[in-house]
Amino acid sequence: MERPEPGRPDRPAGRSRYPEPAGPDPAQPRERERERERGVRPGPRRPVRADMRLRELSLRQDPDLRQELASLARGCDFVLPSRFKKRLKAFRQVQTKKEEPLPPASSESIPAFYFPRGRPRDTVNVDAVIAKIERTFAQFPHERATMEDMGRVAKACGCPLYWKGPLFYSAGGERTGSVSAHKFVAMWRKTLQNCHDDAAKFVHLLMNPGCNYLVQEDFVPFLQDVVNTHPGLAFLKEASEFHSRYITTVIQRIFYTVNRSWSGRITCAELRRSTFLQNVALLEEEADINQLTEYFSYEHFYVIYCKFWELDTDHDLLIDSQDLARHNDHALSTKMIERIFSGAVTRGRKVQKEGKISYADFVWFLISEEDKKTPTSIEYWFRCMDLDGDGALSMFELEYFYEEQCRRLDSMAIEALPFEDCLCQMLDLVKPQSEGKITLHDLKSCKLANVFFDTFFNIEKYLDHEQKEQVSLLRESESEGPELSDWEKYAAEEYDILVAEEAAGEPWEDGYEAELSPVDQKLSVLRSPLAQRPFFEAPSALGTVDLYEYACDDADVQPS
Repeated sequence: MERPEPGRPDRPAGRSRYPEPAGPDPAQPRERERERERGVRPGPRRPVRADMRLRELSLRQDPDLRQELASLARGCDFVLPSRFKKRLKAFRQVQTKKEEPLPPASSESIPAFYFPRGRPRDTVNVDAVIAKIERTFAQFPHERATMEDMGRVAKACGCPLYWKGPLFYSAGGERTGSVSAHKFVAMWRKTLQNCHDDAAKFVHLLMNPGCNYLVQEDFVPFLQDVVNTHPGLAFLKEASEFHSRYITTVIQRIFYTVNRSWSGRITCAELRRSTFLQNVALLEEEADINQLTEYFSYEHFYVIYCKFWELDTDHDLLIDSQDLARHNDHALSTKMIERIFSGAVTRGRKVQKEGKISYADFVWFLISEEDKKTPTSIEYWFRCMDLDGDGALSMFELEYFYEEQCRRLDSMAIEALPFEDCLCQMLDLVKPQSEGKITLHDLKSCKLANVFFDTFFNIEKYLDHEQKEQVSLLRESESEGPELSDWEKYAAEEYDILVAEEAAGEPWEDGYEAELSPVDQKLSVLRSPLAQRPFFEAPSALGTVDLYEYACDDADVQPS
């Protein structure tokens, strides 16, 4: 009978247990005896590494292997089945991959794809451009350029002619009346190094220090130079009180078309996507300013200002809801006018607080009212109709505006279409993607957004659309070629009417006598043959006009 080892209690026969980590493995002597019988020379035991212990521990936790491991501990022959061999092999591969360190990611492997200031070009030779500018400055007295000389400097820089104003002011010329060659070269070299396309350069020249965008006031020096030097606006030189009106109109048209985010800030990306810089380049080539209808047309300014002057009875350059209701013979519904004055599409706390809109806001209104097919006008009226601001027009909101249309049609002894029938027509017209609501995307995809909007808040245009068939409306919207926009057609027609009224000396509908006589006999002499147009005279010189809020003095109201 075998005696138990000291310090170890005797185990019952036939009972097995797992080997203790600190004690000897009972199966090891039997393995050594078998190795000696097979003639295998026992070698020194290899130290078990920590990672091997971890692997053994993780394998032992597998419930499918416990029984096999228990048999192995008793000294039985053990052969892993094929599925366990595959599992063990996969486990070892995963462990090996985890131990291998990953190579650090190289920034050179991903090429740059975001260029907020334009993609750099290797073809630009900065030193050659600077040398050309220095040769141009050498032709000026004391190598200093005045505002009159900046046209030649702009050409030396490779810029359009009417960049001369921004170049002059960016180099600090407004403080001393001239700019030195050294200061201008330093400014332009920095611009070329940081800005790599025309949009980035233009923003850099006009923006305030520390900004990367343009606000409305940044355009004033540039446009003032256009007013002072463009041949198509030569007749305005002796009517300085109208400079601010024209500049305000052009600035609002720029932001109306370019500032697609409605943020009041034009970025390089927005300027790059627009046609504004192309129109600036055309200022040099086109002597007739009225041909540039997108931004700079004087005739368009003339129409907008006259329409505002008709409504602004007290001539304080602010109109209230009652004034605006008289536009186009009360064509707009009262509910829509209330939405316009609610702040949905206007800027400035003072205007909202006093319940009045400025001339700048009226520019946005009139262009949106007369051309409801452009992206900005669709956004304008969508904001007004979206009462709860959830980004979709519900059937309740459509019915809210249509109720007043029905009442107005009844007062005109015209049978109104029931809302359910009207709704079916509008849904067929717009074809919204989601049932029960109309989104801004739906209206922009629809080619007859103007018909949709007029149905709900413009009684005159709604009746005009009703007299036409939808087929003819679609044919008009799908016509190819350089067709005039609805705004351009309206401005041309209204300008002809205003000119005819001035020639006939007819009084205005509001009782005010016609103020459309020429400013002075000299103005007709100063006008170029391409700009032989009557000039609209205001009762007094109102001075500089703020872009949002207009100060009104008692002297401004009375004629001078």
